Amino acid sequence: MRLPLSAALVALAAQVAFAQGGKTPASPDLSLDQAIALARQNNPTYLGTVTGRRSADAAVRSAYGAFLPTLSSSFSAGYQQAGSQVFQGLTFTGSSDAVTSHYSLGVNYSLSMASFIQPRLQKANRDATEANITGQAEVLRANVTSAYLSALGAQANAALQDTLVITAQGQLQLARAKMAVGQGTILDVNSAEVQLGQAQIAALTARNTAAVSVATLYQQIGLPQPDSVHLTTTFQTQPPAFALDSLIGLAEARNPAVEALRAQQRAATMGVRSAQSRYTPTLSLSTGWGGNSYQYTNSDYLVNVAQSNAIRSYGSCLTLDSIRTSAGLAGVGCGSPTLTPAEMDAIRSSNNVFPFRFTRSPLSVNATISLPIFDGFNREQTVQQAIAGKENAEYQLRAQELQTRTNVTQAFLNLQLAYRTIALRQQNADQAREEYQYAQDRYRIGQANYLDVTTAHGTFVQAEVDRLNSIYDFQKAFAALENAVGRPLR
Repeated sequence: MRLPLSAALVALAAQVAFAQGGKTPASPDLSLDQAIALARQNNPTYLGTVTGRRSADAAVRSAYGAFLPTLSSSFSAGYQQAGSQVFQGLTFTGSSDAVTSHYSLGVNYSLSMASFIQPRLQKANRDATEANITGQAEVLRANVTSAYLSALGAQANAALQDTLVITAQGQLQLARAKMAVGQGTILDVNSAEVQLGQAQIAALTARNTAAVSVATLYQQIGLPQPDSVHLTTTFQTQPPAFALDSLIGLAEARNPAVEALRAQQRAATMGVRSAQSRYTPTLSLSTGWGGNSYQYTNSDYLVNVAQSNAIRSYGSCLTLDSIRTSAGLAGVGCGSPTLTPAEMDAIRSSNNVFPFRFTRSPLSVNATISLPIFDGFNREQTVQQAIAGKENAEYQLRAQELQTRTNVTQAFLNLQLAYRTIALRQQNADQAREEYQYAQDRYRIGQANYLDVTTAHGTFVQAEVDRLNSIYDFQKAFAALENAVGRPLR
């Protein structure tokens, strides 16, 4: 039996409603807000922008850290073979290998005009980074919204094409029934079969496009696509209720791209002041602690040296004693020419200093004020580059402000056009539906040939597709206006 056109349109409405509001039991729900939230958590491009926040925070901490002293420490150890060494024309001979160690702990403090400017500069850079992140978040929201609308539109179009397949099947049944009673021809049946095949191809293509659009949506989200998903957000088609001037004012005040360039301009201004601070003096303070240890690997070497010195001292003492005795004076008492075991142990113990029994170096404190006078025009170059960067930031901001006004104006006009188009497309679809119904009725009673039905059917199909596309074109135009303004408007 032939499926009446009214029944086909009821099926069309049911299919589109299913695409926008129904679901299968196993399909996870996904609203637009959920998609945007998931994208901000998983989109790799956006997350790559967010990582700049940590670098900006670290730069601010480093700028404030310039007000703190820097600490440095070192420890070294060495080995020196026995032998002769020449130092400043003098020859020093060592009869034993030696090991040495050294430690130092230094404190340095430097202060200049740049120390006071850098925190403000880095905070301005951090503000610019935050503004850039906000701008990228808005870009991501716009991309996800566009992909979400494209997926909804593709699913609705697939539902429409499925309904048109049902309509083509009903038309084929009518053609066969008329041929069975002698009122139709095999050409009518063949044409109906071709029409059905074309509708089935269009339905397959539409379902494939819907699947690809969902995959594209999840690419924007940054997650693997589930086996099936149900898009739950619906959009109202209402006339624009705002004025162009208010939208332009809102965009100039809140557009993330404009805000990011304003932050960059402020950072560039601080960059000029930072470059100019290179003409100011710098105060540097430094102090430190250190120590050394020097140990002979052969402890008996010092004992032998001390024994040799004791023998020489004993011989000198004997000579002096004999002179005093000859002069009738009392002797001095020279003692023993050899070291006692306790003295030798003490010498060996004093040699046991490697690596941590240091002899501390004297404390020193230094203060320096430096003022660079001429550095080959490097400071002048740095200042001019900073000024050029500031001027470029101002030009980019002005260009973006003009571009934003143009984008808002164009998006607003496109939205109005899209809304007016919906009414015209709806009117065309209603007329095409009536013409198709009339052609079917005339063909049923034998007052029209099948070519008339085919022509009316093609017009009807195109009008329905255009009507559906106009609805989603309006939603996309609304999303484009939100993107131009830089914030949601509904």
